[in-house]
Amino acid sequence: MRIPVSRRAGVATAIAALLLPLALAGPASADPDPSALARSISAPGVKQHLQKLQAIANANGGTRAAGTPGFDASRDYVAGQLKKAGYKVTIQPFEFPFFQEHSTATMQQTSPDAKTYAPTPPDGSSVGEFATMTYSGAGDVTATVQNVDLVLPPAPTPSSTSGCEASDFASFAPGNIALLQRGTCDFQVKADNAQAAGAAGVIVFNEGQPGRTETLQGRLTTPTVTIPVVGVSFAVGEDLASPAGTVVHLKTDTTSEMRTTYNVIADSKWGDPNRVVQLGAHLDSVLAGPGINDNGSGSAAILETARTLGKIPTRNKLRFSFWSAEELGLLGSDHYVANLSPADAAKIKLYLNFDMVASPNYAFKIYDGDDSDATGSPAGPPGSDEIEKLFAKYFDTLRQGHVGTDFDGRSDYGPFIAVGIPSGGLFTGAEGTKTPEEQALFGGTAGEAYDGCYHQACDTIANIDDKALALNTGAIVTAAVVYAFSRDLPGPDVRPAPAARTAAARTAGAQVHGGTAR
Repeated sequence: MRIPVSRRAGVATAIAALLLPLALAGPASADPDPSALARSISAPGVKQHLQKLQAIANANGGTRAAGTPGFDASRDYVAGQLKKAGYKVTIQPFEFPFFQEHSTATMQQTSPDAKTYAPTPPDGSSVGEFATMTYSGAGDVTATVQNVDLVLPPAPTPSSTSGCEASDFASFAPGNIALLQRGTCDFQVKADNAQAAGAAGVIVFNEGQPGRTETLQGRLTTPTVTIPVVGVSFAVGEDLASPAGTVVHLKTDTTSEMRTTYNVIADSKWGDPNRVVQLGAHLDSVLAGPGINDNGSGSAAILETARTLGKIPTRNKLRFSFWSAEELGLLGSDHYVANLSPADAAKIKLYLNFDMVASPNYAFKIYDGDDSDATGSPAGPPGSDEIEKLFAKYFDTLRQGHVGTDFDGRSDYGPFIAVGIPSGGLFTGAEGTKTPEEQALFGGTAGEAYDGCYHQACDTIANIDDKALALNTGAIVTAAVVYAFSRDLPGPDVRPAPAARTAAARTAGAQVHGGTAR
């Protein structure tokens, strides 16, 4: 990443200004050299990581999604870089439900009339008259459509129990396609019951009340259904329901199965293990593209930060986290937090999240730790406000505008906030629309998406804004160093009293030297 000299100097000045108190507060031998750290971010390291992630995607079908070879290669690259930098690296496996629609589905009425219904393509670029449900099975069937406990005309409020009970299929003819109606139970329940009754496929149509008429773009919850399952609009469902004996050709081309993916967790060998400063970014992309901004940008920025700080002794322990399956619902970070013991969770004093930090039509957004705008999502756990203030001070030092953004649950801070860990981070915007006020602060184009390639194949290395990447990397380095050396961290201190620590150390030494290793 080549940063213009004037901008590089500004970032260096901001970092130095924020780190200067550290240099005055402790032993010179242990504290960082602010100017050296500032110079380190002018290296092309971050952009080189992004180029590597792009090359990995190019070699693996254009994607780095969880459960694919592209993600596994990304994992290996990041883990290798961290090991070289001196970190203890843990590869944490977990299972997750994988789904991919390989080609556009087909749905045609062949009798009594010939009719072809417009599909919704796998990339979601348009919405047709029907859509393959997530975790649908694959199949190519032509069969009679059989109504299952439909409510036509629809009730004034959602009330259909179509397919919700096994008894709904008492008279169902195996080999038929089940026509079901949206209603009071999950799509998974409907599909499971239909499959158990011998259905060759499932069509679920919207219920019919206002707001429930459009094409269903639904999802099952587990990859246990092996037959095609699609959602359709109320109008299509009503058309298929009458007359009796309608025949439909239904084809879906999917992979739906459980797979294993991995988080990468790297612990510095330095610092108090009872005072952990944790940074994280999700490493996976969506299936549709290489995910270089979302979220190669956050991953590359914290990876280079880790490389920069790996050899520097710190007061507190730094932990860098690269999450998988974020794009499927924060599965990696949720798995990690759910498997922390209460004692280990209490050692994490703060969590910093970086998801999309180089959007081409960027805004510099800081997570609103104190809910200062009093709108949207509430404040983060106590201490989150301090994190917000640190990032704000960095941008203020640069005379760079910034705005707040809610903890809306869309990224990996969510599981940490849920267990009370102070959190914060940076974001440059996704599919949302830039406002005129933001255009005045940051430039770019109001009325357009922050990232017009969000979740698309065009999220490549060309989708990165170098200024946003440079300034946010500087902010990440600053926060990492400030908290790595700070005596006062946002989270509560759970360290034992000094006398207890001394006693524990003596006991541990006696156990090791006395031959009672455990």
